[in-house]
Amino acid sequence: MRLRNKPGAKEKMNEYPHIIIQNPSQHKGKWNKLFNNNNPIHVEVGTGKGQFLIGMSKLHPEVNYIGIEKYDSVLITALERAIETNQDNLKFLNEDVSEILDFFEEGEIDRVFINFTDPWPKNRHEKRRLTYKGFLKLYEEILNEKGEIHFKTDNQGLFEYSLESLSGYGMSLHNVSLDLHKSKIEGNVMTEYEEKFSRKGMRIYRCEASFKSK
Repeated sequence: MRLRNKPGAKEKMNEYPHIIIQNPSQHKGKWNKLFNNNNPIHVEVGTGKGQFLIGMSKLHPEVNYIGIEKYDSVLITALERAIETNQDNLKFLNEDVSEILDFFEEGEIDRVFINFTDPWPKNRHEKRRLTYKGFLKLYEEILNEKGEIHFKTDNQGLFEYSLESLSGYGMSLHNVSLDLHKSKIEGNVMTEYEEKFSRKGMRIYRCEASFKSK
């Protein structure tokens, strides 16, 4: 998918360093000092336009949220929304998820959200999927002993692959739903894609996973 460039996006993001955190590696192991509290930290990888994380930050002021998005043409929308809501418990990183170990200390994070990520359906692109074992290893490093991964997608193939990948990595699966919006799972906050797909009557797949060894 080709993303449309938004002139001035990078410059505007630089004007809000308290929302779009610059040089995040400087805060590695010290994110609670930046948030000025000891609340749990939840991270969304590939946060897109920010609807999910902004909704979560409103619903759960007792949790600190950090969204990671490498495309500034997308993240600029998340910034504009965050400026309007002015949530103290919400930050964004304009970074690549593959470098996540540079930003967070071992065991510093309580939860990782993976929502409607690119399915990368071709076999040769497997390593790019955010539920591939290479990424799971990164999440395992930053999650604490009770940490979890929460995953949502509209893509059945990616969901089946992800269940196999998570299980194969030695993770325990919980609250697996093959049709989220018809399930009894409470507190769901929808992403932009989730709203779009659900309006079309498409199923939303969801699961939670934790590391058995933790």
